Amino acid sequence: MRDIEHPDVTQAQRTGYPKVQMAAQPKHCGTDIYGSEILAGDAIILLPNGEVLLEENLEDYLIEYIGVVFKTAK
Repeated sequence: MRDIEHPDVTQAQRTGYPKVQMAAQPKHCGTDIYGSEILAGDAIILLPNGEVLLEENLEDYLIEYIGVVFKTAK
């Protein structure tokens, strides 16, 4: 009986590289004012001056640009 080899093993032996499935990458939509990458589906905030802010950077923006102070109530 003939030995049967898995196609991935044959590919690796023939080329020296395993067969790799490429993962789908989300669409790049630019960067926000902090340089954070914005991907399709990300929540963004459009600022009055026309700039874009990634929602996850909102707290940093409020502290640095607006001067908001976050505290815990006592």
